[in-house]
Amino acid sequence: MDWWQRLKKNPLARFGAILLLVFYLAVIAADFVAPYDPYASQPNGSLLPPTKIYWASPSGQFIGPHVYPTIQGDTNLETGDRKLIVDFKKPSPLRLFVSGPEYHLFQLSLPLPPKWDEVTIFSGIPLNWHLFGSTGDAKFNILGTDDQGRDQFSRLVHGGRISLFIGIFGVIITYPLGLLIGGISGYFGGVADTIIMRLAEVLMTFPSIYLLVTLGAVLPAGLSSTERFLLIVVITSVISWAGLARVIRGQVLSIKEREFVQAARAMGGKPLYIILRHVLPQTATYVIISATLSVPSFISAEAVLSLIGLGIQQPDPSWGNMLSLASNASILVLQPWLIWPPAFLIIVTVLAFNLLGDGLRDALDPRSLRR
Repeated sequence: MDWWQRLKKNPLARFGAILLLVFYLAVIAADFVAPYDPYASQPNGSLLPPTKIYWASPSGQFIGPHVYPTIQGDTNLETGDRKLIVDFKKPSPLRLFVSGPEYHLFQLSLPLPPKWDEVTIFSGIPLNWHLFGSTGDAKFNILGTDDQGRDQFSRLVHGGRISLFIGIFGVIITYPLGLLIGGISGYFGGVADTIIMRLAEVLMTFPSIYLLVTLGAVLPAGLSSTERFLLIVVITSVISWAGLARVIRGQVLSIKEREFVQAARAMGGKPLYIILRHVLPQTATYVIISATLSVPSFISAEAVLSLIGLGIQQPDPSWGNMLSLASNASILVLQPWLIWPPAFLIIVTVLAFNLLGDGLRDALDPRSLRR
């Protein structure tokens, strides 16, 4: 386990791994972490800025962290600024582990064919406790509210489920496909190799983001977010296997000439068995590193598609469609709290995966393992 010790000694890789662990735990337990229902609108609460936390009453008496009921008032027609109406007569203390909307923790629903409707696999644990919140009438919108009066932080946490897991599912589809096709191409060679590699080169000539936009634009109208999620994963996976297959093919060309492969062939092993059992496992180091570094591309693809309205649709949240408000100049200037949180999380997540991938590459480098 020298590689594991080497990975743990890499501070940047450790930082990236901790960030990802926190993010994934937060989105898995999003119902508990988020204080409110991500689909529920607050009356007269659209485009509220992050809630201001007070520590003392209006008279100056210290009463601990609390917030006051806040709604939007009239809009200044010249500047676009909105007046905030704060009811200082109703302080609401802030607490950890507060009671709130009921939910089912760890509920597992999967889309199943033929209609890909969501089927509940595990109903989860019924709870109404939330990590933090207010105990009175006031709402604690730590990142403000969107144009529909929905809590931005709650939508951000729930939206991370799609934005973070789309990369995992994309790798699960892409890498077995690229491994198998690349392994077959490199092992058999000849006509099969030529056809597969020419097909891979054709796919690699298309700029992936433009192809995604084109394919996203022709998706049938009326698809649910679940169906769109599946289609985005499939589309990004289908156009992403070519590069991996070419690299695996090159490695297999070398591996298939080694003694243990020749011995397996001499003992009558079938080609597919030899490829799966003896050849492809030798590429595991590269595959692990490459998979880690590939996840951000799937996250970015979902963000771009949702940003331009071809990905996950409202009211379902994802970091991409939450970022789509950036196309509105007035939102960008007057309500920046709607833009920077999803943008920041996308950047930090991509950076964390890259740091972890670089650390894995250094730890699993055979040359470093011999030292």
